[in-house]
Amino acid sequence: MKARIKITLKNGVLDPQGKAIQHALSALGIAGVEDVRQGKYIEVNLHETSPDKARETVERMCKDLLANTVIENYSYELLETP
Repeated sequence: MKARIKITLKNGVLDPQGKAIQHALSALGIAGVEDVRQGKYIEVNLHETSPDKARETVERMCKDLLANTVIENYSYELLETP
């Protein structure tokens, strides 16, 4: 199975990287960008066929390592791989 994991900052958490991107876009002459929030995208291939076990593994990965759950949210989707 493959897990596609998205990690984003929670609302209200300052995002200096997002602000830097917003300023860079403005410097490039791209107008109308009101706010930018950046995050992480991670793909993990799992040697697992059971969706329940894969979900359990991904949850543990996110909570224990990939996301700082104090300031970040995470979501994921599981895809069966051939």
